[in-house]
Amino acid sequence: MVMDTLQIRMNKALLKRMDTLVKSGIYSNRSDIIRDAVRRFVWEKEVGGINHKGISVEEIRKIREKLSKEKTDLGEINNL
Repeated sequence: MVMDTLQIRMNKALLKRMDTLVKSGIYSNRSDIIRDAVRRFVWEKEVGGINHKGISVEEIRKIREKLSKEKTDLGEINNL
């Protein structure tokens, strides 16, 4: 898969926290962290977040019902 290159600027404190995640082995590098964050952001905007107040099981059922009626290409989201 061919990926485009993107240049961004971040403050040192955020980069330090990202480096901690890499050193701990949660992510392999900074790019993986950024890709994961963007995927999660897109997913939340596409599907919507779960309201933590209330019955979470019911919220998940509503999201599943919504997804079953819509055509969401998860492969496209994962390739972001």
